Amino acid sequence: MKLRHLPTLLTAAAMATACTNSPQTAQEEINDSTTPLHLLKPDYKVPYGELSADSVKAALDRIFAYIDSELTPVLLDKDGNELTEEKVTPLPEGATIKRGAFRIGSYEWGITYQALLAAQEATGDQRYGTYVERAMGTLRLAYPLFLKRDGNKPEIEDAQMEQVIHPRALDDCGTMCTAMMKYAKANPDSRSDGSIGSQGTVVSIDTLITNYFNFVEYGQMRISAGPGDELFARHRPQHNTIWLDDMYMGIPTLAYAGIYFDNPKYFDEAATMYKSFVRRMWVPEKQIYRHGYVEGLAQEPTYHWARANGWAILTTVELLDMLPETHPDRPFILNQLRAHVAGLCALQSSEGFWHQLLDRNDSYLETSATAIYCYCIAHAIRKGWLEGITYGGVAQLAWHALSTKITADGRVAGTCVGTGMAFDPAFYYYRPVSAAAAHGYGPAIWAAAEMIALLGEWHPRTNDSGLHYYEQEQTNPSPLFYVTEDGKGEAVK
Repeated sequence: MKLRHLPTLLTAAAMATACTNSPQTAQEEINDSTTPLHLLKPDYKVPYGELSADSVKAALDRIFAYIDSELTPVLLDKDGNELTEEKVTPLPEGATIKRGAFRIGSYEWGITYQALLAAQEATGDQRYGTYVERAMGTLRLAYPLFLKRDGNKPEIEDAQMEQVIHPRALDDCGTMCTAMMKYAKANPDSRSDGSIGSQGTVVSIDTLITNYFNFVEYGQMRISAGPGDELFARHRPQHNTIWLDDMYMGIPTLAYAGIYFDNPKYFDEAATMYKSFVRRMWVPEKQIYRHGYVEGLAQEPTYHWARANGWAILTTVELLDMLPETHPDRPFILNQLRAHVAGLCALQSSEGFWHQLLDRNDSYLETSATAIYCYCIAHAIRKGWLEGITYGGVAQLAWHALSTKITADGRVAGTCVGTGMAFDPAFYYYRPVSAAAAHGYGPAIWAAAEMIALLGEWHPRTNDSGLHYYEQEQTNPSPLFYVTEDGKGEAVK
């Protein structure tokens, strides 16, 4: 019976052989016997693998070119004509600071100035510091002019200068105060009266710093549950509401005042306030923070907004940078950093972004928080607070994700716009995103600067397709290698 079918089987075999040898099917079948399947290239949604400082710098420069084109530090008369030196004293009615896409005295731009100073330090590119100098010079020029002209009016005519001269919330003054103190430390000549270009006399930057700091220290509402407990609060949206945002809007300002004014009491005040925030806002079972807290409630509203968690981790990193090594609260703050990073890393998406609500994967992927986490994790690795082997890939994946949101003309897309507080998920899910939102620019610049610095100290390399961070450069060209002490490696065969 079986022999009867032999010709049929032979014919089928011949046909199969003919098909195999045809031009269309000459390629060998990919299977476990013919191909190292573990080296097949995955279809990643964002870039993955090795990264160069030059590519990061190119992205940074695209952002800078855009914001530089929007920096307009000149005074205009009521008809829109630029005011020269002989026309600013006294300042005519209707005169304003020329408006660009961003407000030069906003809290978002206070962050951007700090990021640009870090970028200059990381790259040596003086253009970034020059940008900060131009903006600070404009504010130093405008401050006395607008104050003299409008001092007896209910408010300053120019909305940008109203925020600078009469801050009414931490958002108006905290990050700008810190940025000015950092700038002044690097540029001590700014602490004296002087002149700028052809537009006239500028006041000491200390005049603006003191005005800002007085509000942070004495003007902003605070609450306390007793000795050793004090923190910023607002009567918005409820009485005695605590915003996680205000950790960053005020605490680094207090801490840096300890350096700037050479007064250690501000270190203690900042650390006390930090611990008071943590007691209320930290959710230990998830290792992340809630956005809002209403003092006295038995059931607290708990929504883990991504950018607010960014403000929290940025506060932690800034405190570790600013507090003396011997400060008694450093161990607590360092442990808090490590716990928070662990919680965040557990929630990073496969694309490298974090979600708008961190623990809700159906909320959208958000850019500004991802940029902040990238900066903080990279910075903590460089400082030795986190293990580079463990977290280098996390920071780099976040950078790769962020880089896909930097447009050809240097805008930072995918950023959640300014956000208040609510106690329901829909509010956060449906917040708009916009490349016009200023919140994305400073964090993206800071992330780029820190990744450049990190790549100068660590050496990312793919090994068996996975990205790894090495303290010693690995030179073995094999895609799969054993690590050796000399960095030359040994190929796996």
